[in-house]
Amino acid sequence: MSGLDSTPPRDGEGDRAKRGGGGSRFTRRPETYAARKLRREMTLPEVLLWNRLRRNQLGVKFRKQHSIPPYVVDFYCASARLVVEVDGLAHDNAERQQRDAARDQALLQKGYDVLRLPASLILADMDEALDAIVARVGSPLHRACGTVPLPTSGEEF
Repeated sequence: MSGLDSTPPRDGEGDRAKRGGGGSRFTRRPETYAARKLRREMTLPEVLLWNRLRRNQLGVKFRKQHSIPPYVVDFYCASARLVVEVDGLAHDNAERQQRDAARDQALLQKGYDVLRLPASLILADMDEALDAIVARVGSPLHRACGTVPLPTSGEEF
């Protein structure tokens, strides 16, 4: 042979390896990794609430475990800039309440509205929890897309 190896490249070798690799620099943020982990490890109240928020069931889109650096919020509605936090028993101690208040204040300063729902409320009365979210998002939830159709010419009321 003329110095060339006739065996095909192994995994990680060849043209692909020479072009570089790895993910986007934005996926390397710690908040992104934390959010991905939290999406896989949601609590029961979070899962139950997510099942009612997903797929625009309330007329607006929500994201779960959304990164708003330096925080990861439980649920986020971008159109209303609404953050929904589910508070379990861990949020009942005084130190955690102070951290939550500081976090809420930081989010408010960034222009987000924060709604905290006790996990016990979600487990006991999902409809009341959803009503609280709907009230914060604003009424009506179903906004007209584009223009409202006008009557065709010649129609009378």
